This record gives sequence, C-alpha cells and structure tokens, in this order.
Amino acid sequence: MASWSLGTKRFLEEEEWLTLKMLFPFFFEYKYRFIFAIACVGIIQLINVATPWLLGSIVDSLDISLHQALAIPLLLLGSYVFIRFLVVAVRELQMAVFGMVTVRATKNLSLKLLSHLHGLDLEYHLSRKTGGLTRDMDRGINAITGLIQLFSLQMLGMAMGFFFVIGIFLAWFDWRYALIVSVCVVIYAVYTVKITQWRTPIIRASNDAHSRAHTRAVDSLINHENVKYFGNEQLEQDLYYDELNIWERARARNRYSLAALNVGQSFVVHLGLLGMLLIACNAIVSGDLSLGKLVALNGYAIQVFGPLNSLGSMYRRLKQAFTDVENMLTMLLRQPRVSSDPNALPLPSGEGPIEFKDVHFSYRPDRPILRGITFTVHPNERVALVGPSGAGKSTIARLLFRFYDTDAGEIRVNGSNIKHVDLDSLRSAFGVVPQDTTLFNDTLEQNIRYGRADATPEEIAKVVRMAHLNNLIDQLPMGLDTVVGERGLKLSGGEKQRVAIARTMLKNPSFLLFDEATSSLDTATESSVMHAIDEVSVGRTSLIIAHRLCTVIDADRIVVLENGRVAETGSHEQLLDLGGIYFRLWKLQHKEITHEEALRKFSVT
Repeated sequence: MASWSLGTKRFLEEEEWLTLKMLFPFFFEYKYRFIFAIACVGIIQLINVATPWLLGSIVDSLDISLHQALAIPLLLLGSYVFIRFLVVAVRELQMAVFGMVTVRATKNLSLKLLSHLHGLDLEYHLSRKTGGLTRDMDRGINAITGLIQLFSLQMLGMAMGFFFVIGIFLAWFDWRYALIVSVCVVIYAVYTVKITQWRTPIIRASNDAHSRAHTRAVDSLINHENVKYFGNEQLEQDLYYDELNIWERARARNRYSLAALNVGQSFVVHLGLLGMLLIACNAIVSGDLSLGKLVALNGYAIQVFGPLNSLGSMYRRLKQAFTDVENMLTMLLRQPRVSSDPNALPLPSGEGPIEFKDVHFSYRPDRPILRGITFTVHPNERVALVGPSGAGKSTIARLLFRFYDTDAGEIRVNGSNIKHVDLDSLRSAFGVVPQDTTLFNDTLEQNIRYGRADATPEEIAKVVRMAHLNNLIDQLPMGLDTVVGERGLKLSGGEKQRVAIARTMLKNPSFLLFDEATSSLDTATESSVMHAIDEVSVGRTSLIIAHRLCTVIDADRIVVLENGRVAETGSHEQLLDLGGIYFRLWKLQHKEITHEEALRKFSVT
C-alpha cells in the first residue's frame, strides 16, 4: 500500500492532488448522476469484453459444418450486432446524464472563481493584467471540465477494461498473454509519465508565452487611443510579433517533444502485439488455438492496446489540464489580506463621527505614506482633505473603505473600529465618487441603477435631477436607454461624473466620499459638477478629497496634509489668515505669486 501511494504521488504532484481535492465537492454535489455514470462505464466495459468472444464464436461455428451455418451464426451475428448497438446506446445515455454534471460543475466553479476574485484585495488587482487574468480563468475552467471527464469516465473505463481482459486471458487463454500485456502496460505507463514530466515545463513555457501575447494584444486594444495619439500602431504590431515569435518557438519545442513521446509509445505497443502474435501463431500450428480464438485474442489485444494508446493521450491531457489550471488554482488559494472577522458585527447606524487616530500606513516598508494622521469628521459635517501630491489624501480614502488595513493607529466610524466591523456593512454605508469614473458598456439607466439594482423609475428620475443629468438625457435620442460605450467613452468627463453622483445618491449612503471628483475636468464643467456635489452633500457627513482649493472653500473644515501628517486645520478664511501651507497653495493655484517664489517656498515640502 505504501509503495502504491508513493507511485501515485509520483504520477501526480502535490499541487495536482490539491486540485483534485478542490474538484471533489463539484463531483459529489450531483452524486446520483455521478454514480449512474460510473455504472454505465462498468456496463460498457462488460459489453466490450463480450464482443470479441462472440466474434470468435462466429468464426469457429462457420468451421464446424454447413448444416449449422444457417442457424448458429445468425443467432451469434444478431447478438454481436445488438451488443455493439447497446454500447452506443448506453454511452449516449451516460453522456446525456453526466453532461449536466460537467456543465453545472463548470457553472458553479466559474461563479466561485468570480466571487473569489471580487473578494481579493485591491493590491492583487492592481498588480495583475486584465488580459492575462481572463485568459487564465478561461483556460483553467476549460481544464477543470476536461479533468472531470478524464477521471470519471475515460481513465476509469480504461482501468476496468484492462482488468477484465487480464482476467479473461488468465481464465480462457494462456497466462503468457496476460504477462505480456501487463509488462507492456507498466513500461508504457512509466515511459509516458517520465516523458510527460519532462514535457511539462515545455507546455508551461508555451502557455506563458501565449498568455503574454494575449495580454499584449488586450493592453494594446484597451489603450487604442494612446496608440493613435502617438502613431504607434507599427510599434504595437512589432511588440505583439515578438511575443508571438516566443510562443511559436515554445510551440515548436512542444510539438517535437510530443513526437518523441508518440514514437516511443507506439514502439512499446507494437512490440507487445508482436509477442502475442508469435505465441498465438505457434498455438495454432500445434492445434491448441482455433481460428475463432485467434480472432477473439486479437479483439482483446485491440481492447487493451487501443485504450493504452489513449493512455498516453489522456495522461498528456491530464498534465496539460493541471498545467492550465495552475494559475487559476493560485487565484483560488490566495486569501484576501483584508476580510471581515468571523464574529464581526454590522456597522452601528448613524451619520458619524469618522475618526482617524494616530494612523500610520505604508504600501512598502521603505516608503511610509501616513505618519500619525489624526482628525475627526463630525455628523453632517463637510470636511475637505487638501495638500500636495503624495501627501496621502487618496490613501486615506482607501483606508476608510478598508481596501487596506492600517499599520498602526485606528479608524473609527460611528464609534466602532472598522477592523472589527463587517466589511459589507461598512462599505454599504459609504458612497464614493472617484476621480476617474468608469462605467459599464451598458445603458445610462443600468449604469445609474448599479447604485441599487431594485430602484424604481421614480427613484432613478429623482437622482437624475439631483445630479443635473436632465439636459444630457433630453438631448440623447435614446434617453436613458443610450449605451455609453466601453468604460463610458461615449460620455464626456463631466457627464461621467454626474452619472457617478447619480448612482451614488441612488445607493443612499450614510457617508459621502468625493475622491478628487473634479480634478480632471475643465473649469466650467468642474463648476457645474461641484454645484451638483454641493447639493447632494447638504445634510450628509461628507469627506471631500480635492486638489483644486477653489472647490472646497465652502467646506465646514479643511484638513491640510503634508508629508503624511496633518499640518493645518481650519476653515478657508482661518487657513488664509494663518499664512501657512494652505495660504501658499492658494496663492500658487491663483498665480498671485511668481513661479520662482513658489518654487522657493515649496522647496522644503
């Protein structure tokens, strides 16, 4: 038993056993269909074993006498044809029943994978390329379907057929046939495993090259505007061509190694077949074997060596599937760095306060971003965060939404530390209008409804008015049914920001967070969007992250950040009177001091 276990562990790597363990729940979720399919496999193999015996009996009966040629062979012929038809019928029934197992398992796995990816932290998605990620998903899911069929139907059926034929050789023929077949199977299997293990890095290199080429193409298409702006169509084609060349060379090595594997396997099979035929011919000459038994023996040899040829193909597909599923398995095994505690309670109701208490944070240990941030946003208060680029403004928004956890200090909302609050309830309490709003390639209505899927038409109309989208919708021939294009490219920056405001208000959050929501807009558009922001934030606890100071002069309080610390706090007038960092930023943005003076004053920051 120990040696068998060792052999199977060499046959499959530890990661591959882990993949199979992951598959088991998907198998047994439909256990009755699974059991039925396995029973069908057994029935098919039993019928297959009877087929050569019937064909040999037909040949022997034709040799007995002409008087029986019209009776016995007809009965045997009828039986032979019927059981061959029965194999087809049972196999089709098996595939029809078991087909739903693979479809549903694939569906459930796809849903699980998407859910898991949505649950991973922001850092994971920022470090991955979309083209490669989707390619790994597709390849992995297709590989899982292949694994289910290989293990549950093909490999199991081949094993059953092998043991049935070995039993027949021992019971009705010469034990030497069983020995030859067994030795050939062992040699064939060992050779296949060894050569395929040698080929696995070659297959992996081919997959990696294909993923890189696919990613290059997707990135080029996603950034097609930049390609046009710089006239770099030929550069993109050249880069794609280079990646395809790498993939071509990897595929060539894959093909040559496959040819070596196929030749070696064929040699083993034909050598075993030669040994069986030599013994059989000698038995016929000595009269120990009839022509009918020779036909049956040949049929059984084909039943063993035919699937044995498939063993090489199946093992290659098996290793290919495991190689394909590697990246997907890595995704599923990755755990989010930020998650809810098992005993986390929902966020207490209320509209504040939001408290940052001596918060420290860094994306990398050698580059601290926040160095002891402390401030409070009181209920129904509008607080603005301003400061030079790199001061940590957007990082504060990410920490508040728990995309990351603080290194030290704590963030409290409604009196509760957000690390101890259910993550879904925390994020549902905040509505965010980001700097760069991305929309789905769907209608305006569906993009607004994304804030709350069950919203009524009246509620959508209300938030459309609040976000000042009426004029845009009235000008569009399709109105709310207008498709906005991929990432909302058919809308202007200001229009996309208004859509973001509308769907955020439809969510009806307790807190509003505006993360430089107008920084990429022109002055006129910025003014109209800020007017909409001012209206929707009245009476709500709001945190406004801004680069342009003119957009936050009406805030109840302004917190000025510098080098990851709170440098100043106060109203617009108070900060101007203070004559510090805020005053210099204000003067710089309004060009009331010379460029040289601004550089001199900011040389220390």
